[in-house]
Amino acid sequence: MVSLETPVCDFGAPAIDFALPGVDGKIWTLEDCRGDKGLLVMFICNHCPYVKAIRERLVRDTRELLDYGVKSVAIMSNDPAEYAEDSFENMKKVAAEYDFPFPYLLDETQEVARAYGAVCTPDFFGYNAKLELQYRGRLDASRKETAPPDARRELFEAMVQVAETGEGPPAQIPSIGCSIKWKGEAA
Repeated sequence: MVSLETPVCDFGAPAIDFALPGVDGKIWTLEDCRGDKGLLVMFICNHCPYVKAIRERLVRDTRELLDYGVKSVAIMSNDPAEYAEDSFENMKKVAAEYDFPFPYLLDETQEVARAYGAVCTPDFFGYNAKLELQYRGRLDASRKETAPPDARRELFEAMVQVAETGEGPPAQIPSIGCSIKWKGEAA
């Protein structure tokens, strides 16, 4: 398992459109997912210990962000042939088990992850109402283990700021996680 950090936020970069199948049976586009005040695009998966360490907090924060007009979408881009835990059927199970308040989409061709420049799970892209990138940091201080309960809610605070001002914080700590499992590459 390779751990990677996300690059520095490319402020103002536009969100990239997609049309991907969700675990709910619907095809979701960027327009379907966006909120009035912003959109959080998350690249996650089922098997990664970094994602498992934050799942409950991710659900809590994305649910609370709805009150600020920020919607979220999760995209799974790993090659499930290499990681059965990331299969579409298992995506459905995890979404139901954790009651995801956002669409959970399969990027089978991995084209969306490549277009966004996603490098790891979790990888967060926080956009303002104009769908301009304003956040590319971590959820909180969690790593493979969940951070203490009083850990600062970095992503949540940043996205509230984006919703209220249209701009993200200038200082952001990169997310860290497992590398995306690209098809045709050794794990």
